[in-house]
Amino acid sequence: MALLLDFFNNLPAYLQAWAASYGSGLYVILFLIIFAETGLVVTPILPGDSLLFATGALLALGLPGLDVWVMILLLIVAAILGDLVNYHVGKWVAPRIFSSGESIRWLNQKHLQKTQEFYDRHGGKAIILARFVPIVRTYAPFVAGMSAMDPKKFFSFNVIGGVVWISSFILLGYFFGNIPAIKSNFQYVILGIMVVSVLPIVFEFLKARRRPA
Repeated sequence: MALLLDFFNNLPAYLQAWAASYGSGLYVILFLIIFAETGLVVTPILPGDSLLFATGALLALGLPGLDVWVMILLLIVAAILGDLVNYHVGKWVAPRIFSSGESIRWLNQKHLQKTQEFYDRHGGKAIILARFVPIVRTYAPFVAGMSAMDPKKFFSFNVIGGVVWISSFILLGYFFGNIPAIKSNFQYVILGIMVVSVLPIVFEFLKARRRPA
């Protein structure tokens, strides 16, 4: 746990060390991290938003063997594939849960319940909105699979969400991540971005509450 916290707190330093040690291998490392966060329902605590922002800032330095557009494309593919895997796992698990009523040890039931409520409230567009909410983005495709969401509809929302999430955070980091004031307050900047990204969800929630029952 201490190592994980250190990773969260020193993301830029870790990325620079990986880039220096592995060069273009950083593509593979980040692909696997993004795929794991979106595709494996047991890994909801990986630092997707801050990792993407820090990656953009690193790429702005012009490191040899690394290109921002190649990185964006690869991580979009990772995010889309991750959600697809998660969705199909949800479809496979659903009959077991609903027919027997048993709980599954590797699922955080509290996170699952909150995501189900989030999905019920926002419908298909929850797949897009969830990309910007840590933990929820890991469980949303799983819940969509459990809820038997139409595969074609899910795929459309999945692609849109993956493109917008990956490109927006990497490009924000690319253009603004190396400003001295931002570099020295990295954690607070990421927190601010996350708050702003959640605003559309808050707006939808408030709008839904105002509707007559």
